[in-house]
Amino acid sequence: MVPCYLCAKNQTIDSIELHVPPNMSSQQTPSETESDSNNGSSPQQRRLDKKHERAKEREVQAAAEAQSPADEQTILLRVFRYDPEVEAKQEPQFDDFHVPYEKGMTVLDALIYARDHFDSSLTFRHSCQMAVCGSDGLFINGSERLGCQTQISDLDEPVRVEPLPHEPVIKDLVVDMDHFFERMDSVEPYFQPDELPDRELEEQRQSPENREKIKMASRCIQCGCCTSSCNPSQTDDEYIGPAAIVKGYRFYMDEREEEDAGERRLELLDKEHGVWQCHTQFSCTTVCPKDIPITEEIQEMKRESVKQNLKFW
Repeated sequence: MVPCYLCAKNQTIDSIELHVPPNMSSQQTPSETESDSNNGSSPQQRRLDKKHERAKEREVQAAAEAQSPADEQTILLRVFRYDPEVEAKQEPQFDDFHVPYEKGMTVLDALIYARDHFDSSLTFRHSCQMAVCGSDGLFINGSERLGCQTQISDLDEPVRVEPLPHEPVIKDLVVDMDHFFERMDSVEPYFQPDELPDRELEEQRQSPENREKIKMASRCIQCGCCTSSCNPSQTDDEYIGPAAIVKGYRFYMDEREEEDAGERRLELLDKEHGVWQCHTQFSCTTVCPKDIPITEEIQEMKRESVKQNLKFW
């Protein structure tokens, strides 16, 4: 029997409804897709989140370090103390200071910290903090040095700081330098030219060779370290000392110096208490913060004195 049109149509519709593709049943609705995208994040957002987390960790670490100063490195500074005006300090003694250490710290930095944070009565000289003024000559761990030039990292603890030896102590680390500067003045430490330039603003010319000869001697900053280390300077109050001789050398060897002034300066040095009192110990050269060959220049002035005395014309 031939099926009718309606029966065939109904059969076709039923077959379509029964044979739905499997992938169609697993598709998500638009609302479900949108919710899944909100739960996830883009790679850029994840990177930003991690960056913020690391920043928070650094802040927490910095706060923890700031709250634990007991863990920081300190150095033991042992400082000579003396004050004739205070009864409790009339007897020389040493005070200990535990100073926080920082990379690049000098002895002068440590002294300034101890004075500003522990004891405002601690007294010492300083000025430029660049090894130019020469005012902070000290006796550090058994040797004459500049406080601003001496690195804490180069020293053994405790760092022992005392005034320059063989000089009268005024207070703490300050010594009386009057006698030292009197010795310096005795050699007339100033330029005495033979003639002046014709024009007002013209410089006093000097050859490069002569400048090189006196270059090292001209670096003296009158800190007193060499004189403090010199044994003859301590046993002979009339000895002018290595610093004064170097100053005399600097002007005597200057080719622009007046001849009469040079001879007069040589006479000041050619004495028993002048260049001939030097024992050639090299202690002055060893402690000089400017690396001036002091002993060599003193010997050269001895030779000049001998040559002057050997003239027969």
